[in-house]
Amino acid sequence: MKHYEVLYLLKENRNDFVSGQLISEKLGVSRTAIWKYIKALKEEGYTIDSSSKKGYKLISSPDILTSEEIKGYLNTKYIGKKIIHYESIGSTNTTAKKLAEQEEENGTIIIAEEQTAGRGRIGRTWSSPKYKSIYFSIILRPNVNPMEVPKITQIIAAAIIEGLKELKIEAKVKWPNDIVIDGKKVCGILTEMSGELNKVNYVIPGIGINVNLNKEDFQEDILNKATSLKIETGSTMDRKVILGTILNKFEPLYEEFVQKGTIESSIEVCKNNSAAIGKNIRIIQNKSERQAKAVDLAEDGRLIVQYENGSFEKLISGEISIRGLDKYI
Repeated sequence: MKHYEVLYLLKENRNDFVSGQLISEKLGVSRTAIWKYIKALKEEGYTIDSSSKKGYKLISSPDILTSEEIKGYLNTKYIGKKIIHYESIGSTNTTAKKLAEQEEENGTIIIAEEQTAGRGRIGRTWSSPKYKSIYFSIILRPNVNPMEVPKITQIIAAAIIEGLKELKIEAKVKWPNDIVIDGKKVCGILTEMSGELNKVNYVIPGIGINVNLNKEDFQEDILNKATSLKIETGSTMDRKVILGTILNKFEPLYEEFVQKGTIESSIEVCKNNSAAIGKNIRIIQNKSERQAKAVDLAEDGRLIVQYENGSFEKLISGEISIRGLDKYI
């Protein structure tokens, strides 16, 4: 859209005014049209200084996760090169699946500022207040056996851990799909797939990250097991930087999987930053519960546990959850 072309010009000249004449010549539009585009950008939350003599200067950008705001933080080849942004949506995964069925391209990201029907594993709901978190899904089309798809959850987890680490935030993986800080959940991953016996049509990993939520944004009954980056760091975080950093970390880890057939690098990250390994845990499946010690992470991403009788088992994520003996993890 033309008003985003004006935005690109203003961003390219962030510290200077851009004359109306220059914009008019570059885009081939009238001065009246430029005024309308500037007005549209201001309505989206951009602060723009206007001067009849100097032209226009971008002062600040809104905290929104549009392609125009995120692409400056990306250095990927195809992940996130196309971003579809929604103000409010039921679920990014649900929308991503519909778009994937319509042949939306590999690497496309679906982002929502708010989810009204967010979901986690095993049918759990996911709270999503507006503009305070990051909710996104990725459309992937890996040429792998469907049995290999659960490994993508480990790749996502590793990318989030590495991305947060680059931002000086230490987090851990609660196998298989939660990211925790100090034993409290800050991020959840839900990976869904469409496939046939020996073919993957598409994979949709959905990620929800609690970024700038305050304690009062959480229901009282989950404060002992949920947190946000803001609560843990004491600072308001830039969502665009976080998302861009995670996507930059994800692409090479994912490439290792689809090109070499291994997730060795991701497993190393998840193993070295595990919230479970070395601890006694509860293994919950349906309504049954067992206790064991988490001892290692297998090369295929399965959690290796040891029971009291000395026997070992490799857990397949599926419908299994794990918890600490007396707390979340």
